[in-house]
Amino acid sequence: MEVIVYNSKGEDTGKKVTLPEEIFGIEPNQHAIYLDVKQHLANQRQGTHKSKERAENAHSTRKIKKQKGTGGARAGSIKSPVFVGGGTIFGPRPRDYSFKLNKKVKALARKSALAVKAQANNISVIDNITLEAPRTKDYVQFLNDLNLTGRKTLLILPNVDTNVVLSSRNIQKTKVMTAAQVNTYDLMNADQLLISEEALSTLQTLFDK
Repeated sequence: MEVIVYNSKGEDTGKKVTLPEEIFGIEPNQHAIYLDVKQHLANQRQGTHKSKERAENAHSTRKIKKQKGTGGARAGSIKSPVFVGGGTIFGPRPRDYSFKLNKKVKALARKSALAVKAQANNISVIDNITLEAPRTKDYVQFLNDLNLTGRKTLLILPNVDTNVVLSSRNIQKTKVMTAAQVNTYDLMNADQLLISEEALSTLQTLFDK
């Protein structure tokens, strides 16, 4: 699959690059994508939820009324869940939501996500983007030139570019990451992928390992 290479001003450079078939041309595995996104979201959960159970409630332990003769149900403690302020029955406890996913499944999921975007023509290759200083308006202009204002974009660079990262971080629906940081969730969450020509080679090298 061939795509046009644009410069940082959104202009056609006259060049075309062929997206690697072994990455962008595979049949997407939807279940692998689902599992990888599920793991990513599970890893974001802190799992620190907690409610006090009967034994942890700071109330008196005395028997609140006599066993018989009251006409009501017997009760031995004010900590009982049936009373207001009592313990919680089967309340949430701290837990770890993360789970293991094989490396090959994660790699397949990333390639599948890239293939999905390629099939939908939601990938643009950028010749090079360099900013002289961290200025938000420069990155906004970059998106305007590509007619991507208001759309969720993910820019993939070969290496960390501080000026680009700082220029984009205050813009909603915009994310910048290196090829090594690419994950299935961010790929699927973006409306348009912007991949620098050099990052394309880096991606191919990473997936060949």
